[in-house]
Amino acid sequence: MPICVAVPDETVPGERRVALVPAVAEQLTRQGLEVRIESGAGAAAFYRDSEYTTAQLTGDRAGLFGAADILLTVQPLDRTAIGQLKEGACVIGFLHPHEHPECTALLRDRNITSFAMELIPRLSRAQGMDALSSQASITGYKGALMAATRTARFFPMLTTAAGTIRPAKVLIIGVGVAGLQAIATTRRLGAMVEAYDVRPETREQVESLGAKFVDVHVKAEGSGGYARELTEEEKQQEVAVLAEHVIQADAIIATAAVPGKKAPCIISAAMVDEMKHGAVIIDLAAESGGNCELTVPGEAFGHERVMIYGPLNVPAMLPVHASEMYAKNLYNFLSLIVRDGELDPDWDDEIVTASVLTHAGEIRHEPTRKLVEAAS
Repeated sequence: MPICVAVPDETVPGERRVALVPAVAEQLTRQGLEVRIESGAGAAAFYRDSEYTTAQLTGDRAGLFGAADILLTVQPLDRTAIGQLKEGACVIGFLHPHEHPECTALLRDRNITSFAMELIPRLSRAQGMDALSSQASITGYKGALMAATRTARFFPMLTTAAGTIRPAKVLIIGVGVAGLQAIATTRRLGAMVEAYDVRPETREQVESLGAKFVDVHVKAEGSGGYARELTEEEKQQEVAVLAEHVIQADAIIATAAVPGKKAPCIISAAMVDEMKHGAVIIDLAAESGGNCELTVPGEAFGHERVMIYGPLNVPAMLPVHASEMYAKNLYNFLSLIVRDGELDPDWDDEIVTASVLTHAGEIRHEPTRKLVEAAS
């Protein structure tokens, strides 16, 4: 019998993405896999059940989990869902192991092989599987639009009968995928853009997009293309230089994050108090604590004369393209673990070994293993 690839409806509030779009489901079916979709799974992303022409639709959620050889998901599974999986099944999705150590322990105990899409290494040949990057590009784009609609000023320069309006000054904090997309989008909207990152090698990327790089003379390159945490001395130096640019900005889009850890607090309440009237801060790091001291995750509010917004799950705000991109990431990853129609991970492949969370009754991701053991 062909292996069963199952896709459930996402139940986390606000999640509108689906793990498989109809076109990718059809590709998997053509490869001889059996694809099962929970009825209504694609509805929030505007995909009708009738569009999944090659998949089997079911309203039996527990039965879907029980039949799955491979379960594809967007959000992490809860304990109930994990308990419904058959032993030896495989789960692929965003698993957030540092936030849910108890669920990781249960995946281990039930002998579930799990792959965390956020652990995909940033290698050239892994680009088509890099779901963090695909979803971050959406976050950066949407964050730029949020800033443009919430600021009290025009982004572009305008020449009017009432005089010339100067372009807005936008500061992007964090020059990862989201930050780069935010730079490109705010530039297209006509703003003057500055960008800051603790990794000095991002200067060339910033300047290639027509923005000015803010250099605070701190180097914090980390592994895997991410930044490391700063020392206290480095943080003080960062704040001293960056404060001047924060105060001058009409809009700030903050994207700085350290994987698996709390987001660095870069914008203090004192800085916000000195900002221009009508300025806005879009804190895209809100889910991991926020880059602004005043950010309240999921809320938009005014502090003195400044609007602060910390949106959550931004990719779900563009569910059509977010689902399409994520489904392609999953499809490309499946090529490493499904061979000749069978679940057969290539354990010699560094992408597979880097992204596996649990397998054969063990937690294979060392930082998560230590976290689970400490919690227990």
